[in-house]
Amino acid sequence: MFQTQKQKRPASKRPAHKEKAARELSAGGVVFRRALGGVMFAMMKDSYDKWTFPKGHVEPREDIEEAAARETLEELGLEEIRLLEYLGKIDIWFRDKFQKRGKLIHKDIHYYLFEAAEGAELHADPRQHVFDVKWVPVSKVEKSSSYPDMVPIVEAALGAVKKLR
Repeated sequence: MFQTQKQKRPASKRPAHKEKAARELSAGGVVFRRALGGVMFAMMKDSYDKWTFPKGHVEPREDIEEAAARETLEELGLEEIRLLEYLGKIDIWFRDKFQKRGKLIHKDIHYYLFEAAEGAELHADPRQHVFDVKWVPVSKVEKSSSYPDMVPIVEAALGAVKKLR
């Protein structure tokens, strides 16, 4: 069983109109590896052509931590990762353009910090809606993330990794 820390929840940015939104639960991971040149973070280019971190739906009867690990492994093409700690939750509002075509979605996404082996390789899989992957130096990971709502998660990951050094 994994232990997690309670984090402050950022304020939800609900759209002003009163349309009923479908609720979804997702989990994902921020993965780092130690390398000769320093710490590197795994990033992926998503179906919106933005650089981000892996995440996906929590399946029925699946723990959030298990979903985070599964989605992270699948989307980055990694063979093995080690769960270190809970980074926090964001909630987002968006219009689905793939499965629910135009439906308003309110999604809670829980993120975890994972470590990959020093020589771990990333592999993009378009079937997973991942169109490119790369290792980003710790000094550039904040600027490489395309989504502003990920800032608290990235900051939490950087803080946690700094304590591990």
